[in-house]
Amino acid sequence: MLKNYLTIALRNLGRNKIYAFINIAGLGIGLACSMLIMLYVKDEVSYDRFHDNVKNIYRVVRQERDKSGKKTGNDPNTGYFQGPKFAANVPGIKSFVRIQSGSRDVKRADEITSSELLYVDSSFFSIFSFPLEYGNKLNCLKDPYSVVLSEEEAKKQFGTANAVGKIMQIKEDDGFKPYTVTAVVKKTPENSSIQFNMLLPLKVAAEQEQNPENWFNIFLNTFVVLQPNANLTAVQKGMQRFYEQDSKNAVKILTEKYGPMNNKTIYQLQSYADMHLSTDFPAQNGLTNASKPLYSYILSGIVLFILLIACINFVNLTIARALRRTKEIGIRKVIGSERKQLIFQFLGETFLLSLLAFLLAILLVQLVTPVFNNLSNKALSLSYLLDVKLISGYVLLFLLTGFLAGIYPALILSGYKPVDTLYNRFIPGGKNYIQRLLVVVQFALASFLIIATFTLYSQFNFLTHEKLGYDDNNLVMVNKQSLSKDEAKLFKTELMKNPSITGFSPKNGGQWGTVAKTSSDSTMQFSYETVDESYVPLLKIKLQQGRNFSKFYPSDADNSVLVNEAFVKKARWKNPLEQKLNFWYDNNKKYTVIGVVKDYHFQSLGQEISPQLFTMKDNGFGVAFIKIKAGKETASLDFIQKTFKRLFPLNPYSYTFKNEENLKNYEAEAKWKQIMLYSAVLTIFISCIGLFGLSVLTAEKRIKEIGIRKVLGASVNHVVTILSVDFIRLVAISLVIAVPLAWLAANKWLQNYPYRINLGWEIFVSAGLLVILIALFTVSFQAVKAAIANPVKSLRTE
Repeated sequence: MLKNYLTIALRNLGRNKIYAFINIAGLGIGLACSMLIMLYVKDEVSYDRFHDNVKNIYRVVRQERDKSGKKTGNDPNTGYFQGPKFAANVPGIKSFVRIQSGSRDVKRADEITSSELLYVDSSFFSIFSFPLEYGNKLNCLKDPYSVVLSEEEAKKQFGTANAVGKIMQIKEDDGFKPYTVTAVVKKTPENSSIQFNMLLPLKVAAEQEQNPENWFNIFLNTFVVLQPNANLTAVQKGMQRFYEQDSKNAVKILTEKYGPMNNKTIYQLQSYADMHLSTDFPAQNGLTNASKPLYSYILSGIVLFILLIACINFVNLTIARALRRTKEIGIRKVIGSERKQLIFQFLGETFLLSLLAFLLAILLVQLVTPVFNNLSNKALSLSYLLDVKLISGYVLLFLLTGFLAGIYPALILSGYKPVDTLYNRFIPGGKNYIQRLLVVVQFALASFLIIATFTLYSQFNFLTHEKLGYDDNNLVMVNKQSLSKDEAKLFKTELMKNPSITGFSPKNGGQWGTVAKTSSDSTMQFSYETVDESYVPLLKIKLQQGRNFSKFYPSDADNSVLVNEAFVKKARWKNPLEQKLNFWYDNNKKYTVIGVVKDYHFQSLGQEISPQLFTMKDNGFGVAFIKIKAGKETASLDFIQKTFKRLFPLNPYSYTFKNEENLKNYEAEAKWKQIMLYSAVLTIFISCIGLFGLSVLTAEKRIKEIGIRKVLGASVNHVVTILSVDFIRLVAISLVIAVPLAWLAANKWLQNYPYRINLGWEIFVSAGLLVILIALFTVSFQAVKAAIANPVKSLRTE
C-alpha cells in the first residue's frame, strides 16, 4: 500500500513539474528561514553556558534609588573594593574576579601598535572555563609582569602558538617593559561575552586598597562564585549589610567634599548566564556581544510570517491543482477507495513535498549562512545542527509544517462526490472563500513587512543624511594619548606646511562628563570637552551668543568656558553670558560663560542632545582633528602619517574619518534594514506564488465563461480585467487590514528615536502601490494566458 501511495505521488509530481517546483521552493524558503532563526535563537540562549560552574557565577551589579525608594538607574560597573571585600566578609561567596578593559602599546622590533586587552585577577582561569593550549592556568597570572595571549595573538607576535617563555615589550608609564608570556589560550568560543587576545594581571596600588572612596569609583566588572548551597537572597542581603557598614566613613568624606548624596546604592547579583540578553544590566565595559531578547522576538515574528505565508501558498496551490485530479478521485471512490485512504494518499504526497522542501531548506541554510552571519553579527554554522534539542525541533517543524499544509487540501479533495466529478457537474472550489481569505492573510502580512521596511529605510536615510550642526566632511581624527598643548602646537605647525591641510584642532579623547554648580547653586551634569580656540571654527559650529575662545584673551584658558543651548536650557538661564559655574570639588574653581554655541549632534541621532561645556584648561588632549582638501586624501594621509611618526616615534599611529565614525553609530539600523528588505522580498515572492495558484484555479473554473465571452466579441483586455479585478480587490482588502497595524507598529518603533521621520502618507501609498502592481503583474500573467486561449477548446463537451 505504501509503495503504491509513493508511486502515485511520484508520478503526480512528475506530471506537474512546475507546480511541484513552486511548492517545494516556496516551502523550502520558509523552512530555511525557520532553521536560520532557530540557529540564531539557540545561539542567543546558549551564551556563556559553556563554563563548567556557570550556575554559581554571578556579576555584582548596582541599582540606584532615591530617598523615596524609587529606582533611578541601573549600573553593572563596580570598582576595586566590591570583589575582595564581599568575598572576604559575606558568607556564601567563594571567590571573585575583576575584569577591566584597556589598551597598551606593544613594541615589536621598530613597530609600535596599540592592542586592546583585559586586566584580570589571577583567579580568572579558576572561575572561567577558557581552555589553555600552553601554560598552567593556576599560576599564569600571578606574576605582575606576565601576559596571557590567544593563539591568534601569539602567532601574530611570534609566528608560533607555543609562545610560553617569550618576552613582549609592553608600554608602562613612560617606557616599555618586558612581560613574559606565561600561557596561550585556545580561541574563545563565539558565544562568549568575554572575548580577548591579551590578558594582563590587574594591579591595584596599596594606597588604592586603603582609600575608602573606592566604594564609589566604578569602572570595571566584578564576578563572584557562590558556594553550591548558598542562598542567593541571603547573600545579596549580606552584601548590602556589609556595604552600608563599611562605606559609612566614605559617605561622610564625600558628603563633606561634594555635598549630600541623594541616591542610595543597592547591591545585587546578576546570573552570568542571563547577562547576554539583559536589558537592565547589559554586557559592557570590556564584555562584548551584548544583545536584546527583542531581536529574537522580531526575527521569530518575521520567520513566522514567512512560514505561514509559505504554508498558505502550499494550500492554495494544492487546491488549485485539484481540478486536474477530480476524475482520478471519482474513479478511486467508484472502485472502492475510502475517504481515509484518500486522505492518507494526499497527506503522503504533502509529506513527500515537505521532505523535499526540508532537504532544499538544509541546502539553502548552508548557502546563505555566511550572508545571515554578516547580517546578525554571528558565526553560525551547520555544526550547530548536531544538537539533540535542535534536531528534535527541526523534525517537529517538518512534521507540523507537513501536517498543517496538507490536512486542509486532503480533507477537501477526499470529500469530492464521484458522480459530480465523473460527469463534470462539480463546481471546483465554490466561491473559494477559504482560498480568498488565505490570500488576504498572505498579502496583509507581506504588506505589513513592506511598510515596515519602507519605514526603516526612511529612518535610516534620515539618520545618515540629517545635518548634524557641524561639518564632518574631510575631517580626519588622529589618535594620540596624552597629547600636550606644546605637542599639539608643534604637530599643527608641521602639518600646516602642507597646502592640502587646511585646519587643525586638538580635543580630548573619548567622551568626558562631570558636574558643576550654577549661580543658583543647583548641580548640573554635562559633557566636558577640552579644546582650543580653533575647534569651533574648524567644525563650523555656529555661535549663538557671545564669542569664541581667543588667543588674544590669555585668561580664556583658565577662566572661560563655552556652553551649548541644551546647557542653557537645563540651567534655566535667560542671560547665559557672564554666568558663573562653580567646580567646587576643584578648590572651588569658578569659570565664566563667554559664549553659547548652537546645539549640534556631538553624539548619534539616537541620543537627545545633552548639555555640553567647552574649556581650554590644560587637561591634556587625546585626538587631533585635521581638515584636508577634497580630492587630496591619499597624499594628505601619507603626509600626516609621516609627520606623526617623525614627531612621536614611540606612539602607535591610527586615524579615522569623522563622517565614517558617525556612520558606525547606525550599524544596527543598517543590519536591520537589510534583514527587513530580505524578509519583505521573500514574503511578497511567496505570496505571489500563492496568488498565481489561485489565479489558475479561477481561470480553470471560469474557462467556459471566458470562451463564451470571446465568442460574443469580448476583447483580450476585457477578459484580463474581469479575471484580475477580484484579486486586486483581495489585495486592497489586505492593505486595509495591514496599513493601520503597520502604522501602530512603525509609530511605536520610531518612539525609540528622539530624532525621527514624520510617519507620512507617502510611505503607505508607496507600499500599497508596490503591492498592487506586483499582484497585478502576477495575476495578469495567467489572465492573459486564459484570455488568448482558443474558445473552441474550452466550449467543447464530451
